[in-house]
Amino acid sequence: MTGPAQASPISHGGGPPWEIGAPQPALLALADSGALRGRVLDIGCGTGEHTLMAAAAGLDATGIDRAADALAVAGRKARDRGLTARFIQHDALELAELGEVFDTAVDCLLLHALTPTDRSRYLDGLHAVLRPGGRLFVLCYSNRHTTEPIPPHTMSRGELESCCTDGWTVDRVQATTSTSTMHAGGVAAWLAACTRR
Repeated sequence: MTGPAQASPISHGGGPPWEIGAPQPALLALADSGALRGRVLDIGCGTGEHTLMAAAAGLDATGIDRAADALAVAGRKARDRGLTARFIQHDALELAELGEVFDTAVDCLLLHALTPTDRSRYLDGLHAVLRPGGRLFVLCYSNRHTTEPIPPHTMSRGELESCCTDGWTVDRVQATTSTSTMHAGGVAAWLAACTRR
């Protein structure tokens, strides 16, 4: 893999702690294993590291985010790395309005920040844009994290699994770590793999 795999985590001078200048290792391992397939949607893509990770793997990659400034950075990264990816300013709670169908969706640290009502709306939208049999991969902060600073949003394994019941099959939830510019040892996290029924 080229591009994102060669970047190293860096601090962004007061930027969000999850903006590490590289893909999250847990998601990079998925890409390296071939788990990401077909048309890939990266929801809440920020500055595009996971969209570009998919593009570097030769996949048709689209990233969406509400933040125009983050998308501008993502576009520059794509040009600098010689990668083809599409970035769209769009609300993650209005996914059905994209009017497209994807084979894989990646959620890096978005689901856990939504209210229970918005989680349901978000997952309904994901169900609308993923083809039957399509895969959803979610990385979220875990309530197992106990060192300061405590992340503002965490989920238990049960909470995560309960999000993906109606119209989904939870294939696997595994304990992992999310790299962070504020936590030297990373943040305890869950990585879930779900299939759209």
